[in-house]
Amino acid sequence: MSARRLAQARTRTAARRATASAAVVAGVATALGAACGSAPEPAAGPSFEVVEQTIPELQEAMASGRVTSRELVEHYLARIDAYDQRGPSLNAMISLNPAAVDEADARDQERASGDSRGPLHGVPVVVKDNYDMVGLPTTAGSVALADWYPPDDAYQVARLKAAGAVIIGKTNMHELAYGIETISSLGGQTRNPYDPTRNPGGSSGGTGAAVAASFAAAGMGSDTCGSIRIPSFHHALVGLRGTRGLSSRDGIIPLALTQDMGGPLTRSVTDLALVLDATVGPDPADTITELGVGHIPTTYTDFLETGALEGARIGTLEFQLGTTPPDQPVRRVVQEALDAMEAAGATVVPLEIPELPGLLQGASLERQEFKTQFAEYLRAPGTPVQSIDEILDTGLYHEALEARYRRSAAAPGLDDPEYLEVVARRDVVRRNVLQVMADEQIDAIAYPTIRRTARPIGEPQPGTNCVLASVAGLPAIVVPAGYAADGMPVGLELLGDAWGEGALIRLAYSYEQLTGHRRPPHTTPPLDAPRRMSEEWVATGADHVPPVETDATAQVRLTWDAATGELGYDARVYGVLDSEVLFMHLHRARAGDIGPVTVMLSRAGDARRSGTVVLTRSQRIAFEAGELYFDAHTRDHLTGLVRAQIGAPRRHDAP
Repeated sequence: MSARRLAQARTRTAARRATASAAVVAGVATALGAACGSAPEPAAGPSFEVVEQTIPELQEAMASGRVTSRELVEHYLARIDAYDQRGPSLNAMISLNPAAVDEADARDQERASGDSRGPLHGVPVVVKDNYDMVGLPTTAGSVALADWYPPDDAYQVARLKAAGAVIIGKTNMHELAYGIETISSLGGQTRNPYDPTRNPGGSSGGTGAAVAASFAAAGMGSDTCGSIRIPSFHHALVGLRGTRGLSSRDGIIPLALTQDMGGPLTRSVTDLALVLDATVGPDPADTITELGVGHIPTTYTDFLETGALEGARIGTLEFQLGTTPPDQPVRRVVQEALDAMEAAGATVVPLEIPELPGLLQGASLERQEFKTQFAEYLRAPGTPVQSIDEILDTGLYHEALEARYRRSAAAPGLDDPEYLEVVARRDVVRRNVLQVMADEQIDAIAYPTIRRTARPIGEPQPGTNCVLASVAGLPAIVVPAGYAADGMPVGLELLGDAWGEGALIRLAYSYEQLTGHRRPPHTTPPLDAPRRMSEEWVATGADHVPPVETDATAQVRLTWDAATGELGYDARVYGVLDSEVLFMHLHRARAGDIGPVTVMLSRAGDARRSGTVVLTRSQRIAFEAGELYFDAHTRDHLTGLVRAQIGAPRRHDAP
């Protein structure tokens, strides 16, 4: 922690802390009540839809008077109220800013007087809960820090405020940033809005879920080994890890300072460039930012050019693309992305970098650095704990973190020869990568940030490619690349030369504009959009493939909630004995085709069954495309007696 922040910490008064404590609630439903009374309704007047709106679109709407910053805050808070603890229950937010509406009013007054601070003026954003912010606790998802109110803003938070952004809340994260599934003792498990049964990546998973679900225009995360890039991959977002020294780490709880970077997650490359402009640059409190002097352009928006793929040379490394069978669904999407780049005029160049896989093994330094650097942050007056050992001794942590915490607590100091050897090895990685890129005239190395789509909650998330950019200190950007066979997002990561953020933005923007892969999650539609349907189908033998001569029929009534992904069903077979019925299923196939079972509705001897299932992302896509059919199987007709093709749901507000 900087001397500036330590001095300010000593002047913090108990009265301010008590006032802030009363206003802030960890847990969104309660926080909404404390900050804004009852759950906010969108402002009266012409409807303005915030879903998927870019920062320039929001600015144009505010400049034209179609919406105010206050109304934007209210719209986003209404979405948080509808979807964070209800509906799909994303659990992305850990606290809300009770001053957000007042701050938005102030930005509106400035605009009315002709004073705009720039592209972020009045734009609502969220920040990860390891960024210090006055008036809100900085918990990093840890119950041990639930009552820690820092004395000042993290440098990048202060820069956002100076640019006119309105921070509406802080997001959940993998506890103390030490993991990639986003589970914490204070915030619980965040869910992926593309499939709430799956994890959102991490450690900035709360920011990823919040931005994907349009809880704000943009969000801030931190990346030690993939913690911006992995959630971007899993949420069809754009995320950037900059060159080491691009942005200040002051006021961000450290995990490993040789790798830590703060930065934006956005829904478009344009938005990322705008947030980057507002947050990067030198900070006397973080001397590493001196490296960036002379390397930061006037604005990164100058790099928003199409056509950059023409003549570009894109390198690939076989071991990063994925070689095992479980890696292939993601690899196929990445290969399609590379094919699209080649079609746009790029050349894809397979690379070999001497000894790179071995050099990367064990090169990430969270285990060794965390204990020492976290303790340094906790030196600030008023912090409720002083070390990771104290957190372990008091049991104030989530059980999923215990093994990692204990490994860090037992790690030797930063003067240990093994640690120093790894630090030296990282320089070799950087030199080797840059040498090969120069020799082959490579503009960027492309690979999936992680070689598997988001895994179900409770399962480990394997396959990360986070280490290369993190240990080499080189910039890497993630851009949406499409969707795997299971319907989950896949991102393409592009790694560039030192201080090559602008060149990466140019490539990512060209690819984004060429392909347009970003799609919003189905579970968080516009609030005024019809979300429920309830319809009934009659299944007959004549509709079977092939047709069956029978007097039997079936009725199936489906109730669909787009926000939760819940499919309610009531299925009944008539004209045969219950004992004759073997199964009732939903199969996946278009009309006139035969396809596999995707949802089991009943077992043998059950001709009448009702219940509810939560559809997976891939099942949901098939359902909403009209590619499911109901089939009842009997002992005399094992391949199916009666069938009804389930049409694409016509949504309305079902009773």
